[in-house]
Amino acid sequence: MRFFQGASPSAELTYDDVFLVPNRSDISSRLGVDLTTPDGIGTTIPVVVANMTAVAGKRMAETVARRGGLVVLPQDIPFDVIASVMSTVKASHPVYETPVTLSPTDTVADALGLISKRSHGAVIVIDADARPVGIFTEADASGFDRFSQLHQAMSPEPLTFEFGTSVADIFDRLTAAHLATAPIVRDGRLAGVVTRRGALRSTLYRPALNGEGQLLTAVAVGLNGEPLAKAERLLSAGVDVLVVDTAHGHQSRAMKLVSAIREMAPNIPLVAGNVVTAEGVRDLVDAGADVVKVGVGPGAMCTTRMMTGVGRPQFSAVVECADAARALGKTVWADGGVRHPRDVALALAAGAANVMIGSWLAGTYESAADVIRDGDGRLYKENFGMASYRAVRERTQSESPLERARKELFEEGISSSRMYIDPARPGVEDILDQIVAGVRSTCSYVGAENLTELAQKAVVGVQTRAGFEEGRPIDRLP
Repeated sequence: MRFFQGASPSAELTYDDVFLVPNRSDISSRLGVDLTTPDGIGTTIPVVVANMTAVAGKRMAETVARRGGLVVLPQDIPFDVIASVMSTVKASHPVYETPVTLSPTDTVADALGLISKRSHGAVIVIDADARPVGIFTEADASGFDRFSQLHQAMSPEPLTFEFGTSVADIFDRLTAAHLATAPIVRDGRLAGVVTRRGALRSTLYRPALNGEGQLLTAVAVGLNGEPLAKAERLLSAGVDVLVVDTAHGHQSRAMKLVSAIREMAPNIPLVAGNVVTAEGVRDLVDAGADVVKVGVGPGAMCTTRMMTGVGRPQFSAVVECADAARALGKTVWADGGVRHPRDVALALAAGAANVMIGSWLAGTYESAADVIRDGDGRLYKENFGMASYRAVRERTQSESPLERARKELFEEGISSSRMYIDPARPGVEDILDQIVAGVRSTCSYVGAENLTELAQKAVVGVQTRAGFEEGRPIDRLP
């Protein structure tokens, strides 16, 4: 990356402060751009979902990995739950989605309560032998009270596809039948569900898989408690990527933990952070990190900068840290400050190998929080920062009341924020589509065939606030 028309600016820069200059390009098709990340983790799109308790869970991990990204499960979740989630994700099919199922005698209310758990928007009704006998969607509830049984309201005798049917055939047959969703069966029993859009996406995305062909899993480990023992248990459970996560990663405790994990597991991909300086990158890499997380204070739920004055504008932090990591043969993840697809592209242009996203995905069907309906009938989910009072309270449940009260005084995050589900883009895959489309187009403008070339060829300019506003679309009726 180089700056447009001269030397690097003296001021520290955020994503809003900069823009990319188009170059001569020989890219004939955006679909020909390779978005495999250069960190060697195994992700085929540059998206990592941050380890926020209200965001990163089983549904999110499965869905994002199926589309080539990675979800970092939070450090505050009990080990047995984490182990169960990892097992479920690894057992999930890389193409077919996990169905929401009920029996014919369950009620419309039961179905409506579950239907928002997955963005495919359907409940598969199965008999006692797990054979699909109907499909229920929210539209099928019309004309029935909430206590009606599903066999009365469902669409019976659904179109099914045999396990192994090609996604192209599935898409064509669903299109011809004017259907959005269909069960996948193996020997007549339900084995998954597929949607027309999901079949289309499977031709555009490649899943993030480990060496055994399973969807990738990652888990965060904090510094409190017995983190080394937890890391050992996670390794035994088959975690693919370990993330040592603390707000201030450039401290001796973090480096000691990274060293201990590296000694215990020489071959596990190990991520550590967070830092914002080249020195922080070098120290964590020296300790044994393969990837360093960059970002202090740019997150939407984070109040660190307002509380402490500590942090650094994210674009400048990523540029410096990526350069330092590259000199050592390592990479960085840009963590925080991402609110638009352009921010992902700019982080990659600055040298990040992957981009972590949290709050942007909180208002999707797949996030870990429960769906709530407000007084106007709009659906939302609650989100909170991982250094907030709420997060600290949940994290310290095993400690004494005095110790919990002492730690709760030092919150640095928002404890509750409503994240409304966008009816036009209710699923995480809808947002991934935006991000991937944006990054592919960025590469075509820059003339880059892959993410490594994007970081090499990017030409970045600095703009005023008016320059940023000029690029925003005007949502105005004539």
